[in-house]
Amino acid sequence: MKILGISAFYHDSAAAIIDDGEIIAAAQEERFTRKKQDPSFPSNALQYCLEHSGIRLEELDAVVFYDKPLLKFERLLETYYGFAPKGVRSFIAAIPIWVKEKMFLKDLIRKELKKIGDYDRKKLKLLFPEHHLSHAASAFYPSPYAEAAILTLDGVGEWATASICHGNGKDIKLLKELHFPHSLGLLYSAFTYYLGFRVNSGEYKLMGLAPYGNPNSEEVVRYVDLIKKELIDIRPDGSIWLNQSYFNYATGLRMALDRKWKKLFGFPRREGESELEQHHCNLGLAIQQVTEEVVILMAKEAKRLTGSDYLCMAGGVALNCVANGKLQEAGIFKEIYIQPAAGDAGGALGAALAAHYIHFAQERKVTTAADQMSGSYLGPDYSESDIRKTAKKHRAPFRHYDDFTGLCKEVASYIDQGHAIGWFQGRMEFGPRALGNRSILGDARNPEMQRKLNLKIKYRESFRPFAPSVLAEDATDFFDLPGDSPYMLLVRDVLESRRNPLPENYHQLPIREKLYHQRTDVPAITHIDFSARIQTVHMDTNPQYYQLIEAFKKQTGYGLLVNTSFNVRGEPIVCTPEDAYRCFMRTEMDYLVIGNFVFDKKAQPQHTEKQEWQKEFKLD
Repeated sequence: MKILGISAFYHDSAAAIIDDGEIIAAAQEERFTRKKQDPSFPSNALQYCLEHSGIRLEELDAVVFYDKPLLKFERLLETYYGFAPKGVRSFIAAIPIWVKEKMFLKDLIRKELKKIGDYDRKKLKLLFPEHHLSHAASAFYPSPYAEAAILTLDGVGEWATASICHGNGKDIKLLKELHFPHSLGLLYSAFTYYLGFRVNSGEYKLMGLAPYGNPNSEEVVRYVDLIKKELIDIRPDGSIWLNQSYFNYATGLRMALDRKWKKLFGFPRREGESELEQHHCNLGLAIQQVTEEVVILMAKEAKRLTGSDYLCMAGGVALNCVANGKLQEAGIFKEIYIQPAAGDAGGALGAALAAHYIHFAQERKVTTAADQMSGSYLGPDYSESDIRKTAKKHRAPFRHYDDFTGLCKEVASYIDQGHAIGWFQGRMEFGPRALGNRSILGDARNPEMQRKLNLKIKYRESFRPFAPSVLAEDATDFFDLPGDSPYMLLVRDVLESRRNPLPENYHQLPIREKLYHQRTDVPAITHIDFSARIQTVHMDTNPQYYQLIEAFKKQTGYGLLVNTSFNVRGEPIVCTPEDAYRCFMRTEMDYLVIGNFVFDKKAQPQHTEKQEWQKEFKLD
């Protein structure tokens, strides 16, 4: 069976295609349009999936949209009715869009498909699974488990904001749901908003800010108490109730009521790009701790309901790597599997898989050795001819290596010398993480590398941490990590044996002084609390990246590198060689490696667009 999955019209649109249950291709629309979290119909991503798979529209058994728009419209109407007369302005703004577009989504999808190719609209099935079922399917079906508990957590789908399911073979059974407006994802987004970051894109910044809070501070304890007393009631099963008198997301245009939050926490909402102060960090730590508590309680409830030894997770909250690490550490389940594209983009894949196994009742074959995501390398790749065309267009000199082993040895020496490398290989990653095919790399031992990457290459806030990519077999030499973390979705501690002692007044130091204290022998990937967001690199899923890190280990004794996504702030991760070269020339990267081609910045012609990216991409 050939099935195409689509997510669109909220944020992070994507398309995915499967053939007899095998995941063939998947990509986010933003990578093609260069618009961060592009919500539009994923025409480019869809066309890529068809071309890569060699499947024509007329050959598809179904096209599957990742949620039920009419059920979402019902929630919208009931919410406005329940809160009336509040929210009139928001209602007037939202309803025309629904009436014009989303109410007639079937027609809209058919029209968009017609632009791509011919098909018989009478034969092509259009299916609409529920949002959280799409999330659950995206995690369970690619997992290596025949049976597992499934926990999905996000802002909101139609009505559901969280769900606990039981996956068994080809079946997924819903056991429990939490409904709007009570949502852990929306609570976290409200704090994202109040601390001056953009909702739906800045949540990972809040997660990175939290460790700058002082865990021994009375202020953190007071903030946690205020959150639990005034904003959220946490039940023993992990379900929550949010006090809507403090929030504005149900019917308004903002997440929180600024005046009430200012009175509650004692300081006003932080303006974006303004200086971060200690109370911002402490509030960030407080909401992170509350989030972790809820996630662990929900996981315990999933364990109680299913009795399973395994847990699968998806939904935007499943991208909270710190909470994931705490959940793993709690030992509730033997193993945890998290869908690498856990947010709405992954809903496209989940929708296709749900149709295959549930609607069409196809049998599921489980291979326990690994998951079915192919390392999440499901996007487009490019030929040597494509790379040469880009070089010719920009009159860019390069060196071509016939021997990839020799290339890795050379690039490893550049990294050892303190250079930053743009690394572009093979198929693009699906999901928010760069996993070694569209990455910027550096030396984790270099105490200046975090500062260099943040301020001179990514052009982003200095407090934000970087992740390590470590050879899978070397992970326990650096980190307290049981098992693997191939998708950079677990935060665990750097081993105590690698840590340097902290000064006695460490938690009283200004943020910048904390940041640049050399905490371990791999300072560029050690966060402020001695943690790291780990990617284990495996020879079977990414031999090129593995070879590079192995070459670096042979030269230095360290089998890990700094890995950050290949983009500047506000830009989607690069997709094509053209995207990569432009990003390379706009930043202070030292070398660009695309396939077997190496571009030296010093040898390139002068680039006139160096700061143009700031006009092209909005700050996230």
